[in-house]
Amino acid sequence: MPEEPQNIVVCRCEEVELEEIREWIDKGYDTFDELKRVLRVGMGPCQGRGCRDIILREISRRTGTPIAEIPCGTFRPPVKAIKVKVAAKGGDR
Repeated sequence: MPEEPQNIVVCRCEEVELEEIREWIDKGYDTFDELKRVLRVGMGPCQGRGCRDIILREISRRTGTPIAEIPCGTFRPPVKAIKVKVAAKGGDR
C-alpha cells in the first residue's frame, strides 16, 4: 500500500491540514461544528463547500460512525454566495 502524502490541506480557506483534523478528532472533537470552533474549518469564504464533505468522511472513518449519523454542521445566511450589491439593495427589488 502506498504511503499517504504529508501536509494535505483539507480546508484551503483556513489552511487546515488533514493531520491536524485527525488529531482533534482523536481528542474527541467528532462533529463538524466542534472542529469548526477549534480549527475554523468551514469559516472561510467558501463556508465549508470545499472541505465539509472531506471532514465528515474523515470523522466517519476515525469514529466508525456512518456519515448519515454525523450532523453536517450549522449554516448561517447567506448559505449561497451572493454579490454584496444584492444584499445592500435588499434583494432583487
